[in-house]
Amino acid sequence: MNKVKFTIIAILVFSIFSLSIINMNIEKEYAVQTSSNLSNKKIGWGIKRNDNNEQPELGSENKRILEENNGICLGNKEKKYLYLTFDEGYEAGYTSKILDTLKQNDVTATFFITAHYVNTQPELVKRMIDEGHIVGNHTPKYLMSIV
Repeated sequence: MNKVKFTIIAILVFSIFSLSIINMNIEKEYAVQTSSNLSNKKIGWGIKRNDNNEQPELGSENKRILEENNGICLGNKEKKYLYLTFDEGYEAGYTSKILDTLKQNDVTATFFITAHYVNTQPELVKRMIDEGHIVGNHTPKYLMSIV
């Protein structure tokens, strides 16, 4: 009987020890971002076009911000990629059909939406996200991708 008790206790101790080790590996610290940590410095956004058939210039500050945040603006001029984007300022009844076609062809896109669109078409925005598309912010002055 003592051998059985010892075996049970040994299994319990081993299990508790194993769970503790697993839990230590799962727990990680996450940085909390608050609005007090963010800069409200106004930054002009745009590109400087050139006449030599090269990619336009972004400016050093915009380039730095994109690199820090893993942003994409112009893509890689050495590799050929196609970025499919849609400007969704309002819903005219076509977005569901567009999403159906994209899903049937296993294609993802970026949808730039306005605040009005988010407020009036939340089910379509949720579908965009659920189906793996990127949802971007479309303001009166610029487009910005968000996930």
